[in-house]
Amino acid sequence: MPVKIRLQRHGKKGKPYYWIVAADARSKRDGKYLEKLGAYNPNTNPATVELDVDGAVKWLQNGAQPTDTAKNLLSYKGALLKNHLVGGVRKGALTEEQAEAKFTAWLEEKTSKVQAKADGLSEAEAKAKADALAAEKAVNEARIAAAAPVVEEEVAEEAAPAVEAEASNEEE
Repeated sequence: MPVKIRLQRHGKKGKPYYWIVAADARSKRDGKYLEKLGAYNPNTNPATVELDVDGAVKWLQNGAQPTDTAKNLLSYKGALLKNHLVGGVRKGALTEEQAEAKFTAWLEEKTSKVQAKADGLSEAEAKAKADALAAEKAVNEARIAAAAPVVEEEVAEEAAPAVEAEASNEEE
């Protein structure tokens, strides 16, 4: 039975949410699967990927073939690296401790990169909000400044007939 590691679509129209599953290659896209390995949400920025790395490595060791997108996600979370390191341990090139140390070092570097991207996005969003607020204040001040002379002219025009009326009343 050929096994594929692939994405199974969930969510609503226009808001996809995917499960990462190990499934028989002959089953439907959203059909029966052998094991759920994780989830992928492309709607967030950066995209959210939850993955059982050990379960994915187990399936890769047993010969499961990931699809292109699943392969990218497995690589993003380090499952392919861990599979490679396990192969090195099996061949005797590395010890378990060395492989685990390499994987944790890679994982720490990756999480710091993702966190830096998230921080940069939040800073950019805050800057965009501040710029929008400043532009809105400038537009409001311009609108108030443009309306102020018109109001003063209207007050002066309304006062002039009243002054003339008082002057004519005084003359009588």
